[in-house]
Amino acid sequence: MKQLFFTLILCCFATVSFAQGSYDLVIVGGTPGGIMTAIAAAREGKTSVLLERTSHFGGLPANGLGATDIATRKATTGLFKEFVDRVLAHYVDKYGKDSEQVKTCSGGYHFEASVAEQVFTEMLAEQKDRVTVLEMRQFDAEPRNIDMSNDAIVAIRILNRETGQTEAYTGKVFVDATYEGDLGAAAKVPFRLGREGKDEFNEPGAGVVYKYWGGTEQDCSTFQADNAVQSYNYRLCLTNNPANRLPVKKPANYNREEFASLVEDVWTGLNTGYQMQHVTPEMMEANRKHIAKGNPTQIPGDRWGIGKITNMVDLPNGKTDANNQHMAFISTDLPEENWPWPTSGWDWRDRYAQRLQDYITGLIWFAQNDKALPGQFRNACLEWGFAKDEYTDNGNFPRQVYVREGRRFEGEYFFTANDAVPTVPGQRPPLHGNSITASHYALDSHAVRKREPGKIHLDGFLSYPSAVYTVPFGVIVPKGVDNLLIPVPVSGSHIGFSTLRMEPCWMALGQAAGIAASLCIDNQTKIKYVPIDQLQGKLVRQKATLFFFRDITVDSPDFEMAQYMGLLGYLPGWEANLDGAVDAETAILWSGLSKRKVDAGILRKEALQRIYKEIRE
Repeated sequence: MKQLFFTLILCCFATVSFAQGSYDLVIVGGTPGGIMTAIAAAREGKTSVLLERTSHFGGLPANGLGATDIATRKATTGLFKEFVDRVLAHYVDKYGKDSEQVKTCSGGYHFEASVAEQVFTEMLAEQKDRVTVLEMRQFDAEPRNIDMSNDAIVAIRILNRETGQTEAYTGKVFVDATYEGDLGAAAKVPFRLGREGKDEFNEPGAGVVYKYWGGTEQDCSTFQADNAVQSYNYRLCLTNNPANRLPVKKPANYNREEFASLVEDVWTGLNTGYQMQHVTPEMMEANRKHIAKGNPTQIPGDRWGIGKITNMVDLPNGKTDANNQHMAFISTDLPEENWPWPTSGWDWRDRYAQRLQDYITGLIWFAQNDKALPGQFRNACLEWGFAKDEYTDNGNFPRQVYVREGRRFEGEYFFTANDAVPTVPGQRPPLHGNSITASHYALDSHAVRKREPGKIHLDGFLSYPSAVYTVPFGVIVPKGVDNLLIPVPVSGSHIGFSTLRMEPCWMALGQAAGIAASLCIDNQTKIKYVPIDQLQGKLVRQKATLFFFRDITVDSPDFEMAQYMGLLGYLPGWEANLDGAVDAETAILWSGLSKRKVDAGILRKEALQRIYKEIRE
């Protein structure tokens, strides 16, 4: 049956006479997840074509997301850590190990967009014999652009945006590494949009939720399901360095009314932080008088100047990653208008992208110039502008919309918030023995609706704590298609996806996808039947963390053993404590798991190594 699966595909290849090229892997989307898929497969000896719609690959890290979204840095390693290490090496080599740039890059986790693109370019160049990178290649999620046979993809058709011609690509395994999930949709993989209600999975933050930022849920929260999609924005590169600062220009279709509500927010200090629970109308009126005397705001939690509308993290060379301001009713997110994005064609998406750019530049121009705002506030905002040495071929504005959430496919495993939250306070979330990476970020969603009268924050803007969790292989294995992997539009609920959707996790899932695709080809089997022990073994040997310990790093001589035993349930705590003695409770646990007597009092490392050796043999 294994041979028949690939024979059927290969027979279909012969009917595609117009093929532009045939590869082991065909990857749609030059995102970090797609890039790592190609690199991992290349290191396994497989060929890939990486198809990117724009003239630049690298996804969001190459378009402004320079402050890496990760809560526990050591939780996600492998190719992602290799990327981080190369970023750090870039700043050390160029500026010196004691430079301000090295300090600001925070170990390689904070970087300029141009540096991220450079590092991705270098990593791909090392695999140039096996990875073909093609830019300006657009895949449209339409049935005519995909050929399938017996639940397997045979070929896809791509628009060459430079020539206007259609190209076709055949492969043994296909990978959807798009933020939107276009390839999976064309292959008719079932997917979800919008928000699940709390009644479906009993997740924190599910459905319609209103809460102060940092505060608790309000009575107006219904927790009901709906079709709302969390908002998008651009991750801006702003600087206050006059030598590298460009002024923000007023957009041609500027509409002041869109931003007018900011005026009262500035004068009164109104914001969405939990501190507002204790702010009275009298305090806000006093703030107005205080500002009128030339002072900044005095309301607790309120931001002043550009920080009122953006949340900035410092990057090297005086630049910032400027994201939406979580404490604001009006910021660089544009809720509601993005809802059609996941399932729309590129003509609509391009119009929305321009609308979003105009909205954001209009907001900044308003904050810097509108006379209804306090003069000292405008002056503080005028200190900032776009960095003239970033995105030089795009008017110094990011080239790619921050698509926080597109289609979420239904896979062999459906990830929910319950997979990222400890079952007992202080302990681990549920263990997935078929983990392909550990990861950690909060359960995090941006707003789905614009400001509403009487509401203390925007609907859906929330964050809930999680703990380092394991990600099962099934989240990147879609239902119904035998040779497709989905390392970016993964399988999960809105809240579950909200923690998986960070670039470190996507890079780790891409690495796993590349190896899984290679094993699929080598074993001549369907993706879902890839031997998980072989996949995990290769990942661990490549220093990917599948099970996180606070006291073991990827450089530890016991890393591989600890990973294996952790996934088997021998080490349920956050510390492996290999140099400690086996206590009575642990002796019972390990004896039961191994079906061998384990004596209390012996060194934990010694006992585990013996069990590990016997199991592996």
